Amino acid sequence: MPSRMWSRQRSGSVVCPSCGRLVGVKDASCFHCGRPNPGLWGFSRALRALGEGFGFAPLVMTACGILYLAALLLDPAGIGGRGGFSIFSPSLKSLFTLGASGSVPVFGMGRWWTVLSAAWLHGGVLHILFNMLWVRNLAPATAQLFGPARVVLIYTAASVGGFALSSLAGVLLPFLPQVLRGAQFTVGASAPVFGLLGALVLYGQRTGSSMVGSQALGYAVILGLFGFIMPGIDNWAHLGGFLGGYGAAAILDPRLPERLDHLLAALACLVATAAAVVASVLTALPVMR
Repeated sequence: MPSRMWSRQRSGSVVCPSCGRLVGVKDASCFHCGRPNPGLWGFSRALRALGEGFGFAPLVMTACGILYLAALLLDPAGIGGRGGFSIFSPSLKSLFTLGASGSVPVFGMGRWWTVLSAAWLHGGVLHILFNMLWVRNLAPATAQLFGPARVVLIYTAASVGGFALSSLAGVLLPFLPQVLRGAQFTVGASAPVFGLLGALVLYGQRTGSSMVGSQALGYAVILGLFGFIMPGIDNWAHLGGFLGGYGAAAILDPRLPERLDHLLAALACLVATAAAVVASVLTALPVMR
């Protein structure tokens, strides 16, 4: 049975990833919503076996977990443990090596690609657990409304928007209080988490689903206020992530079905993110020696 599940389906019906209705596996487009190639070349059943959103949430959680352990192992002597989100905190050296973002890496050292890699790194065990809980809850829900490919695009746009805004604020607003000045170094999936909330707010506005939009906005407000209470929270990354996710969702338009180019763009985003981590390591090694 498992081998059959992962094999290519060449006949019969499948569930359209966009509208959830039955279509032929070889149909050029969905009769109900117009999505091109709803059978996903016969691999729709295999992809659905990965779970809601075709496994994007588990992918994020696994990759973030691996990178968090890698950050700890890169510099065991530098592991911190002062309490709060800094319990079992990787050293700044490790986070910089793997792709931390902020005003220093982006503007001081020209490591512009870290706006992609920083969202997959975390500064402590509570930090990663808190963010992965939100990813686990929000990513499948967003994928159900926008489609699995577009949730990757939203997540990536939120990461870029969040860390770009935080890095810019770190350069332009160093004179402001800590909670408003941006970050010299910053990591965490909270920027794309806010992006998922922004996408859900947009969904509620575009489709008239007030319950979805109001609940997402309520979560964003609560988490935003939390950022002004807890020390060390990157509020500019949260704001930029929310705006990035909202803007990407507006461009993608949840009222329209996913297209093949969305899938190709999503794959490109994942490849670019992996390349950002690799580039961070390769360019950091000569500096850190």
